[in-house]
Amino acid sequence: MKPKKIWANFGVENLEQTTKFYQQLGFKHNGASDKLTSFFFGEDNFIIHFFLKNVLEEGVKGKICDTNAGNEIVFTLSADNIEEVNQWAVEVRKAGGTLISEPEAFGEGYYGFVFTDPDGHRFNVFHM
Repeated sequence: MKPKKIWANFGVENLEQTTKFYQQLGFKHNGASDKLTSFFFGEDNFIIHFFLKNVLEEGVKGKICDTNAGNEIVFTLSADNIEEVNQWAVEVRKAGGTLISEPEAFGEGYYGFVFTDPDGHRFNVFHM
């Protein structure tokens, strides 16, 4: 089998808050409805749909992860240099995200940090 496309679906509590957060970080909006808001990520336009949590659970026929208790998945956003990583940290805080770790070196040649969006979805920002 050869899928035409792959994308991610996350559950959120507040579509307006989610839309504002990702727009403030500069991601391109991919549209919205009364059930979801969607954004493009990266040069390849990877799509993440942010569904209202109850809508997503109904669609997948079961519970989704409680982001306060664990991680669904951790996406990594690449940065061109250390200064860009540091700027991401500033922008994430300003947009209402939570830094789980401050920008720091991770072994030889790695620099980055971990943050969550307002619904607790985790992302890394790394320069490698």
